[in-house]
Amino acid sequence: MSAESSKNRLGLAQSIEKRAAALPDSVALHFEGEAIAYNELNRRANQVANGLQGLGVEKGDRVAIMLPNIPEFIYVLVGTLKLGAVAVPFNTLYKGGEILHILKDSGARCLVTLTNFFPVINEIRSELPDLEQVILTGERNLVFAHPESTAFIQLVLQGDHIKDIDGAYQKMGHILLKIIEDLGVKEAWYKHRGSIRVRGEKIATFVISEVEGMALINTVVFLGPLDTRDFLRVVWVPPEIRDKVVEPLTSVEQETGKRPLWDQVKETVAGAIEERFQVEIRDGSMVRDELFSYEKLRSLAYKAR
Repeated sequence: MSAESSKNRLGLAQSIEKRAAALPDSVALHFEGEAIAYNELNRRANQVANGLQGLGVEKGDRVAIMLPNIPEFIYVLVGTLKLGAVAVPFNTLYKGGEILHILKDSGARCLVTLTNFFPVINEIRSELPDLEQVILTGERNLVFAHPESTAFIQLVLQGDHIKDIDGAYQKMGHILLKIIEDLGVKEAWYKHRGSIRVRGEKIATFVISEVEGMALINTVVFLGPLDTRDFLRVVWVPPEIRDKVVEPLTSVEQETGKRPLWDQVKETVAGAIEERFQVEIRDGSMVRDELFSYEKLRSLAYKAR
């Protein structure tokens, strides 16, 4: 980076500070009908700068920014410049390989991105030794479901079945991959803490909640085609990030030409779990310890919302 370029970027942060001091209520940004004043912009940027500094980001460090045209992009950009760090913004339409190249080539220590990009980042994070922090903002990841198109699988595990959360993600990810393959899907793959994908499209996903040695695993498998346009008619998403929030999806039916019946799914899931965890699955209500674990984790999940 040239000295002139560095000076201009630092000047941007300084000019915003001066404007916020001289005309604090003057409008800096317009977004979705909302006017954001310079004092608010400067306050948010200071929060970002303080947060980055608290994470160990120093002058000259690279901070990657993978955000669409939303106010958070400006807050992070200006906050990064206030620290004297180097902002590395890049296109939110980039895919895994392109993201990997940019983050590796820049040597970014920190990445700020939308929540729904986290699964993609996790899939490549093991190849990014310099990336120490991933900061999430904006919309939550949307997971769509329909009774005729989606299968939900929920497991409660405790004791020796869960050694650590990373190990649990690896183990469950490969179990879910085997389930998808046993349902006849070819070319499916999985990487650390990601979703099961066929080529670049999501066919299944899961999340693990952990507390006191117990884990609640929630899994979604797409059995048939799912038209997300119906959901977006009732779930409002800013136009600027609508095409970023919804990942490309595929399903077992689209990949194999046949939608599996629930009994087949149930038998496949039970077989894979029994084989990998060396347990026996029986029909019926949860036993006392299982019910206690489920209710405790469920209550914590609701409190975290």
